[in-house]
Amino acid sequence: MFKYTLNQQEIQAVESLVGELLARKETVSEHQFFEDIALYAHELPRQLREFMLHMKYGDRASVWIVAGFPVDDQAIGRTPAHWSQATGMTKREETAFALFSALSGDMFGWATQQNGTIIHNIMPIRGHEQEQLGSGSAALLAWHTEEAFHPLRCDYLALMCLRNPDRVPTTVASVDMVNLSDEVRRILFEPRFIILPDNSHFAGYGAVGAEEIEQDRSLSDSYQGIARMNSDPEKVPVLYGHPTAPYMAVDPYYMRVPEHDKKARDALNALTQALDEQLRDIVLTAGDCCYIDNYRSVHGRKAFAARYDGTDRWLKRINLTRDLRKSRASRADSASRVIY
Repeated sequence: MFKYTLNQQEIQAVESLVGELLARKETVSEHQFFEDIALYAHELPRQLREFMLHMKYGDRASVWIVAGFPVDDQAIGRTPAHWSQATGMTKREETAFALFSALSGDMFGWATQQNGTIIHNIMPIRGHEQEQLGSGSAALLAWHTEEAFHPLRCDYLALMCLRNPDRVPTTVASVDMVNLSDEVRRILFEPRFIILPDNSHFAGYGAVGAEEIEQDRSLSDSYQGIARMNSDPEKVPVLYGHPTAPYMAVDPYYMRVPEHDKKARDALNALTQALDEQLRDIVLTAGDCCYIDNYRSVHGRKAFAARYDGTDRWLKRINLTRDLRKSRASRADSASRVIY
């Protein structure tokens, strides 16, 4: 894993850019703000830009961190009880996070996830303790590709830690590190596997009620599309891209293999075991921005005991794509960053 730590001079430069952007935010649309983020990112310190571009191109790393941006634990307020209750007290941190992230791609969101917001809030939610979701806690969040079920899944998943007093580890493993036989690799490249949508995309997990969904035709269609992917999924490969340096889409908890296809099941088990053996912990601390190559790595989270007292682990999350145009048919217009 590669890590870049900002020095004091670089922190001051980032703070200056953040201040300029926040001064504009109240007078521009969300679309314009994210365009501004992409523009202002060109003014970040050169060594930071060089580091991020080296990570982006050439498959040099599957996980990397930008550290050192200061987070004021008191100023950001209490960890919210639910992502829909997050206030605007973290605009400074979100803006810095978005600036760094813009060096790796374009930010986007899902209409069916956290009500279409671009920058997500991840914290334990009461009642989700045993869920296979970022809002879970008591149950291990099994490793997975983010939105493995969807062809428009992100190229990179970005996480910014605001608070992690219990040092809860994020778990990661890369397909680059696994050894698979030629036969297993061949089977995993074939469309013999089913990956279902995860629960975060279903209506019951959003803050929008059923009546509001029904009144919004586009949103209703989006949820119906998720339901179709769940009830009538297509078979897909687990590995794709170059045969000797593959990309990967895998989420064992939400995967199914046809009963008769023992070879596919054995191949998936072989990959699962190989990734389990390579899994490692990363403990993010306040200010760490972690970037995970979603084509080459899986990620998860160790179990922990949530307190629900305003001091629990709190992350921000951004989906990044290297090609926003590929989702044009699923966005309302070319300026939108929300996939329906």
